[in-house]
Amino acid sequence: MFTRYIISLLFVFAFTYVKSQKPLPPGQYSSTNKKAIKFYEQGEKYFQVKRDAEAEKELEKALKEDDKFIEAHMAYAQIQAGKGKLDLAEFHYKKAIDVNPKFYSRMFFDYALVLFMQAKYADAKANFETYLKFERISPATKEEALFYLKHATFAAEAIKKPKPFKLINAGKGINSENNEYFPAITGDGKQFLFTRAVPIEEAKGMFNEDFFTSKKVENDWQTAYPILNINSLGNEGAPSLSADGNIMFFASCSDEFGDYGAQDRKGYGSCDIFYAQKVNGKWSRPRNAGSTINTSHWETQPSFSSDGKTLYFVRGIISRGNIKEQDIYMSTIGADGKFSVPVKLGDNINTPYREESVFIHPDNQTLYFSSEGHPGFGSLDIFMSKRQADGSWGPAINLGYPLNTVQDENSLLVGPEGNIAYLASNREGGYGGLDIYQFEMPEDVRPEKITYTKGKIYNAKTKEPLEANFELIDLSNSETVTQSFSGIDGQFFVTLTANKNYMVNVNRPGFLFYSDNFSLKGIEADFNKPFVIDIPLQSIDTGSTVELKNIFFDVNKWDLKPESKAELNKLIDFLTKNPTLKIELGGHTDNSGDKKFNQTLSANRAKSVYDYVIVNGKIPANRMSFKGYAETRPKVPNDSPENKAKNRRTEFKVISK
Repeated sequence: MFTRYIISLLFVFAFTYVKSQKPLPPGQYSSTNKKAIKFYEQGEKYFQVKRDAEAEKELEKALKEDDKFIEAHMAYAQIQAGKGKLDLAEFHYKKAIDVNPKFYSRMFFDYALVLFMQAKYADAKANFETYLKFERISPATKEEALFYLKHATFAAEAIKKPKPFKLINAGKGINSENNEYFPAITGDGKQFLFTRAVPIEEAKGMFNEDFFTSKKVENDWQTAYPILNINSLGNEGAPSLSADGNIMFFASCSDEFGDYGAQDRKGYGSCDIFYAQKVNGKWSRPRNAGSTINTSHWETQPSFSSDGKTLYFVRGIISRGNIKEQDIYMSTIGADGKFSVPVKLGDNINTPYREESVFIHPDNQTLYFSSEGHPGFGSLDIFMSKRQADGSWGPAINLGYPLNTVQDENSLLVGPEGNIAYLASNREGGYGGLDIYQFEMPEDVRPEKITYTKGKIYNAKTKEPLEANFELIDLSNSETVTQSFSGIDGQFFVTLTANKNYMVNVNRPGFLFYSDNFSLKGIEADFNKPFVIDIPLQSIDTGSTVELKNIFFDVNKWDLKPESKAELNKLIDFLTKNPTLKIELGGHTDNSGDKKFNQTLSANRAKSVYDYVIVNGKIPANRMSFKGYAETRPKVPNDSPENKAKNRRTEFKVISK
């Protein structure tokens, strides 16, 4: 359902097919008017030598002589369709059908296509159905008719229930008299990145695609400025930012001479995916994502997941200069920091037709993309799919009318809050060319609600900022949800999806690890109320202690709960990486209850951790000891339920390095 394809298909068939399969003796026409036939045949000669204007005039003469000349109406309709004059094409197809609906079955197919391109879906549906009732039809055309019928049937019903889309221009800070498109945004919604087509002074009518960025102050986007080190003499497009804004993936394409626009930017194919990192507030020189991601074909439109582990992108196969088999792929970053071999997403996402413009929302559960193959309104429509419990992607859901139309729709960006989305449009009233617009997303196609945590990691003694690894782990299954790192300034940013219990683990060589937790179970995530925490890391010194905040027991019991596994495994990993370290595990209670029982409870809880580490981590027993302190070493006074909860804890202390 590609408008350009439909028009070219109709145009190619002008004059040629009307001589076959008609219920007349060979060499005869539906008209007996000799002048009309002469004009028609002269028009055919002009058409064969690509003199379309003359062909059109001859057909007009033929129809003036005989207004019931079916072949002339059909050929004239096809020429008008090729010129994009769909209303005239529709009129003449209808005239031909009205003269004799049994003259040639193909009339109904071509008439339905023209109706479809004008978004007259109900009429298109009826004519595709009529065409499919004929006994003698081409198998290939029958397959096409079934494909378009599926879309027309969907669109005819969906257009009756329009969604409340209201596009608002993103403003002069972002938009200009040039084209702006392919937006990206950071996880906190405060930094906006997009592509702008900048005129080349030395080459009239030519443009260079560069990246520009804008920051939000209160509710306004400030004047965008170009990104140094990334922009080149070539074209850059389709950017994707990591949630913290410190990693950028983008597409860069070679020109006809194989030049990617920068001397140090080499590629493997027509378009490749590159990446850059922000260091000390400046972008590093881009690097090719490598031969695992890029091939001799066409790789573009990357989208990087907020967990820092998965790259989604579009790959098309180059065949005889054309891009075919355009599908969405994904690749994950392994523990070694390398990309896995990309795999094509399943049938709920990819179809035998064109897919592009993939975007994974920061919730890491909702995928937006454009497709020609799923039921829609014509050309590329925008769809949404939700990640299922088994990790697969659910059914593609059309975002609806009037966001999707018979034209191409793509490059959708949904902001981290989930209620505001962005896309590019050249509608009237803008600043010029394509502008970026924003609109409110309907409730039924929004992503999962998220919030985020941000803060600073620093040396507990010197207060200096530290670069450190930052992990967010789902306590229900011990799986790493997000793996990130703080910058040289110690700052970190990580998104949080609702309805989960999270463990936070921060580690850096030479320092004790830090653990904490967040609970969003049963709590609605509020994007406007993020978790802001500063994390002090203690150097590994004798006598230093770490509270294991993610060790859990039932009341008055010392059996480890399953959600303790993630923290325990981090302790094992820490001891493995520091093989000379010896520690003491200590259990602590509040002052409630029997003192003797509290002593037994605290000792047994410390021993439970000790036993787990020995059995599961193969850590030698002589590197650890355990002790129960009961209520003898409170962190805070036992004067409130909240303080008592803080005093019930498990710790480890460094005995020797």
